[in-house]
Amino acid sequence: MKQIAIVSGKGGTGKSSLALAFSSLAKNAVIADCDVDASNLHIVLNPTLLKTEEFIGSQLAQVDKNKCTNCMQCYLGCKFSAITKEIEIKESLCEGCGVCRLLCSDKAITMKDKVSGYTYISETRFGLLSHAFLKPGAESSGKLVNEVRKNAIEISIKNNKELILIDGPPGIGCPLISTITGINLAIVVTEPTFSAIHDLERVFEVNKHFGVKSVVCINKSDINSFNTSKIKEYCDLNDIVVIGELPYDPIVNSAIVSRKTLLEISDSSLSSKIIEIWKKILEEING
Repeated sequence: MKQIAIVSGKGGTGKSSLALAFSSLAKNAVIADCDVDASNLHIVLNPTLLKTEEFIGSQLAQVDKNKCTNCMQCYLGCKFSAITKEIEIKESLCEGCGVCRLLCSDKAITMKDKVSGYTYISETRFGLLSHAFLKPGAESSGKLVNEVRKNAIEISIKNNKELILIDGPPGIGCPLISTITGINLAIVVTEPTFSAIHDLERVFEVNKHFGVKSVVCINKSDINSFNTSKIKEYCDLNDIVVIGELPYDPIVNSAIVSRKTLLEISDSSLSSKIIEIWKKILEEING
């Protein structure tokens, strides 16, 4: 089983649009949406839900008023101001660190699991999809990414799938690390802007640190030819394959509005370039 992740140093580079286009080309594959902070593949794929599970991302303090003697130690010790003077827990502020429980000599405070979101397994027109929902303001997105990938691997094994296609998160934090660990190839989507080039360099360094092979796809390559040449120069210096360039095309917006992939909405030159990039990706992962 091979695993490919489409990632980007910053949001808005076209990563999800490309992941959706690849999902329509991939054969015998499972799709995984690991951008759990802003999951969006389901909007276009219109999945049929097969399985839902709660995701326990952290814990929450709770007070037994029958045991509490109002010694105020928990109130004084909480650095997140999650405990009031009346010894009530503000759930939105509690980080689940457990300091209050350690400070409570009356053993009036216990920690309970907190549901931070949900994981899903769904059926789509392009195959099985592993995805998730993270509640607004909830943390542990890196842990949730791990759950999405674990589900994708399990259903791949169960259904004899040969490929897992991952739509990864932007940035270089824990969600990215959880996404790229153990994969075969990272496709870094960038565009010729100064911020995108800077973040391309950062995400490549993370991939390199974890021993993950990277290739680069330059989206909207024709909006700034000078910056496109700078990206190619950086890739040449670091032995990174530029696997393809895609021009700016307003049809991308039309595809999103229509809830279709780029290959479903048009048989344009853009579609031909995406197909060519996909062929090169398969060559990369198959040696």
